[in-house]
Amino acid sequence: MHDSVTCVFVHGWAMNSAVWDDCITQLPDWINAVVVDLPGHGTMAEVEAKTLDDYVKALVPLVHRPVLWIGWSLGGLAVLRLAELYPQRVASALLVATNPCFVTQEGWSSAVDESVFDQFASDLTLNQEKTIRRFLALQVKGLSDAMSVVRQLQNSMESRGQASMAALQTGLDILLKTDLRSNIGHIESPLYWMLGARDTLVPAELAKTLSVKYQQDAVTLCEDASHAPFISQRDEFIKQLLVIAEKIRGTG
Repeated sequence: MHDSVTCVFVHGWAMNSAVWDDCITQLPDWINAVVVDLPGHGTMAEVEAKTLDDYVKALVPLVHRPVLWIGWSLGGLAVLRLAELYPQRVASALLVATNPCFVTQEGWSSAVDESVFDQFASDLTLNQEKTIRRFLALQVKGLSDAMSVVRQLQNSMESRGQASMAALQTGLDILLKTDLRSNIGHIESPLYWMLGARDTLVPAELAKTLSVKYQQDAVTLCEDASHAPFISQRDEFIKQLLVIAEKIRGTG
């Protein structure tokens, strides 16, 4: 069994592909890691995207066979949508700190109030740097090593270039308006969810909702994790990723 497994890593809002660097150095050599910058972010800062489906269009050409997709937060929405539209490209998907619908609706409390994203959107136009710093702080709230996680996120963001203002606004708009709850049932590929019990952007109760309401049987809730478990709980994240990759390898 020496077959390699390709894993495509998709980052979240305001970030870029460098957020995964630390994890990728820990992966065994049978994992072929592909990192991508979403349109408007990092090395793709000049590329325009207006919708979630535009993100998907940018991701599709990366691979031409089923692989393991890892999507974090906003990137997880893109991966979910990709799994629905292009099942032939998705062997499995690992959705990290992702909510199929980030904003509370009637009968949907496993989310945050839309005012959270509205506030970010209005602050963004006033002071981009400060807004992103606040967003980073929110992602690590409650972690004992919060500052080191923030520094890591900030360094990775700067190393590959900041997202454009237009991309940041588009990303917030997507987070605010996307609702993929009814799409989950149409996805044939196995979905794995990794959520943080201390996440202030994706409530811990989503874990139960996904299991009970959406028959998702592979939901992990990391007790000590916030919104970036692949940084704060790196070893646990890698362990989970390898379990999924081994399954793909075993059927390959």
